[in-house]
Amino acid sequence: MSQLLKSVDARTKLAGTNKLEILLFTLGIDPACGRRETFGINVFKVREVMRAPQVTRAPEMPAAVEGMVSLRGTLVPVIDLAKYSGMTAERPEILIVTEYNSRIQGFLVEAVEMIMRIDWSDMRVPPELIAGKAAALVTAVTELSDGRLVMMLDVEQVLAATSSVDHEGLYGAIDATVPPGRTVLFADDSAVARQQISRTLETLNVRQVATSNGVHAWNALSDIAATAAASGRNVRDMIQLVLTDVEMPEMDGYMLAKKIKADPRFDGVPVIMHSSLSGESNRKLGESVGVDEYVSKFEPAKLASILSRMLA
Repeated sequence: MSQLLKSVDARTKLAGTNKLEILLFTLGIDPACGRRETFGINVFKVREVMRAPQVTRAPEMPAAVEGMVSLRGTLVPVIDLAKYSGMTAERPEILIVTEYNSRIQGFLVEAVEMIMRIDWSDMRVPPELIAGKAAALVTAVTELSDGRLVMMLDVEQVLAATSSVDHEGLYGAIDATVPPGRTVLFADDSAVARQQISRTLETLNVRQVATSNGVHAWNALSDIAATAAASGRNVRDMIQLVLTDVEMPEMDGYMLAKKIKADPRFDGVPVIMHSSLSGESNRKLGESVGVDEYVSKFEPAKLASILSRMLA
């Protein structure tokens, strides 16, 4: 099972190439269509894949939280993704151990298939007219050579619904100020993450331009640069900072940061990478494409402190 995971060194070469590696897995039968659908998760977030050990059930947990397991002395909460997403499955046999937002958690899945390397440009935003629970859970979709669609789950939403990663106390702990008139453009494909970022910026009284992926962010920045040029202004008069996620369909945060740093129109506009990919290797990848700061999700007080310093 562990042979599914390749060395991190091989993946560091993907930064700035708009490519990623995903681990394919299944959750069971979707009762709405009677099919077994395929899902994907960024390999950078996967620490380990194993046969599911015995899970110790804790009282008064959300329905999809099965309990916890001890992995080499570390207590890890376990979430049943099939149960959370409404799939019909037998007892899940595989545990995918992940690291998000500097936290370790395990996801129970039915089975894992393989690791494949794809281009973020092949990841598409799901159509807005998709209805039901799955629409809110899926952030990107890609098509395999055999015709199957692979869906990337909005893990930020899963964690927000099953844990305390987002609560009022996080925003109440913000103790930072920003001079008036500042504007931040941010990009994130997770609706939950966009709401969290927006709430932080509102607390700081910072104007905001929200986009849902790297392509939309780049288009918005290009429009701002064109407006600045037409009016004889500097881009920094209109936008003072860019905040970007890493994992986004069509164009990832590494590619977005690389394009911004290579374009003289955006000289002096700092880029902060804001990602649930919180490992040190991911921080170094951000530095390799020129980002000015790297902050893991979701720490509003820390993000606010960095924004305050960089927007002063």
